[in-house]
Amino acid sequence: EWSSPASQQLSGVTQTCATKTVGWDNVAYFCYLFTLEMFFTQGDEPEESLPQWPVLYFEVLSLDFWQRYRVEGYGSLVLPASPGLHMLTIPTWRPVELGTVAELRRFFIGGSPELEDLTYVRIPSTFKGERLSRFGFRTETTGSVTFRLHCLQQSKAFLENSAMRQRMQSVLDRLGGFSQQSSVYNVLEAFQRARRRMQEARESLSQDLISASASAL
Repeated sequence: EWSSPASQQLSGVTQTCATKTVGWDNVAYFCYLFTLEMFFTQGDEPEESLPQWPVLYFEVLSLDFWQRYRVEGYGSLVLPASPGLHMLTIPTWRPVELGTVAELRRFFIGGSPELEDLTYVRIPSTFKGERLSRFGFRTETTGSVTFRLHCLQQSKAFLENSAMRQRMQSVLDRLGGFSQQSSVYNVLEAFQRARRRMQEARESLSQDLISASASAL
């Protein structure tokens, strides 16, 4: 259910980078920048089901002084489903051939077993069954690649809901202001009523005193 613009490049090749010794490891800082834009369209699947997020496949090659290429590792990562900054370190592996002749060929001549389809790193694009068997496929771990991903997400439905929440919040704020004004008005009105009753009681008390003194005389 994912798509991308027609002008979007879905593959790329980094520059060649020399390695540096960091502790016990040889590290290459590629610092390769790329931008990817994808669109998700809800299909016939139920809304409760979670969508499958896009997968990024990568292959690491080495180049020696004699211009000989070797496959150093394959790997894949699922793009994060949450926005923000993500630092992901993905382990890599490469297929191997048994025997000393294969290792000598890799060391002196270059070249090594390669995958014809990069999707074989996870689930091959041509796989149609229920169980995927990799019996007899020999590999070895080779290293890891670190990705720094800045993810941004936009949703029209979310924007509409957000705008609706803002409108509802403004309405509630106005209602709250009206309720505060009405409560103040009620207090002032009650105070005026109590003041009038006190004045009436004072006037009636003075009239009673005047009438009582007149009868006594």
